[in-house]
Amino acid sequence: MTTITQSMLTVIEEELHRQVARLDQPRTKQFHEMLTYHMGWTGEGAGPLAVGKRIRPLLTLLSVASSFGGDKIISGKSDDLIWLHAKSAAGAIELIHNFSLVHDDIQDNSNLRRGRRTVWAKWGAPMAINVGDALFVMANQAILELAEHFPADIVVKAASILNDCCLDLTRGQFLDMSYEERNDLTIEDYWPMIGGKTSALLSACTHIGSLLGYANDEKQEVYRLFGYHLGLAFQVQDDILGIWGDESVTGKSAASDLVEGKNSLPVLFALGKNGKFAERWRRGPITVEDVGKVSALLVDEGGREFAEKMSEVETEKALEYLKQADPRGEAGEAILKLANTLLKRKQ
Repeated sequence: MTTITQSMLTVIEEELHRQVARLDQPRTKQFHEMLTYHMGWTGEGAGPLAVGKRIRPLLTLLSVASSFGGDKIISGKSDDLIWLHAKSAAGAIELIHNFSLVHDDIQDNSNLRRGRRTVWAKWGAPMAINVGDALFVMANQAILELAEHFPADIVVKAASILNDCCLDLTRGQFLDMSYEERNDLTIEDYWPMIGGKTSALLSACTHIGSLLGYANDEKQEVYRLFGYHLGLAFQVQDDILGIWGDESVTGKSAASDLVEGKNSLPVLFALGKNGKFAERWRRGPITVEDVGKVSALLVDEGGREFAEKMSEVETEKALEYLKQADPRGEAGEAILKLANTLLKRKQ
């Protein structure tokens, strides 16, 4: 891990604690505890595994630092400190991510996240909805704190990007849930769904980051496209791992995606072939005992090969846009390293 990456992660965690502390009041102690539990800081199983990697806020700050100074020098802005001024934006991004996870767990009826009971499983759905709502509001409060260090027009644009992203998240979630009972989906239906569920937030990270790095509009768009295609490649890889991944690496059973009936890219490709896999899929739920045979059919009918090819295509697009962005300095090296780590996860 690079020095700048470690420094950023330390600042991100401190900032998240500061934002969540808004609820650390006498009458809302338990409410605050619900948030600190979800964030991985307190309760059974608390620690690094429960906290997660904080990829999104890190990507935001690396985008700030790596884009700064490439086009013009901003009077009074230090190259060493510019990303520190953007820490509340990084906090906002991570709070939005966690708001979506809390609501996701309720909608998916998921009892576990990162090996721990989910908020709704622990305190009930009504309380969990309120926890998600609090995280959403805190994110919007955090993004506005940029006004301490940035001009009003930049703060308004950053807030606008964040809120557009949130609407895209709900679009993607709607599509995901509405697809669950459908058997007529095609690959064309897949990309808008993951564009909302996965790519929207990652592209907001790199877009907001480059905006706060004072990059020009053209450079911001290149950073945004890097984040967007990074998200697409990441999700396709996740689809592959969800069927054929090593459980000890992924942290979840490779059987789960097929058993849960997820309309992942390998599945949609094979459904389009209308062969033995499609016939079995349309007969009804896949059992754990069926997974081996069904996943083998997916391989035979080209589902895995197609998904791996599309992952490679999106990976190349993401890395090409990052190259065009010409990220600078230590942060530039760190953002390339982070991208390669995300795009080449071992199975």
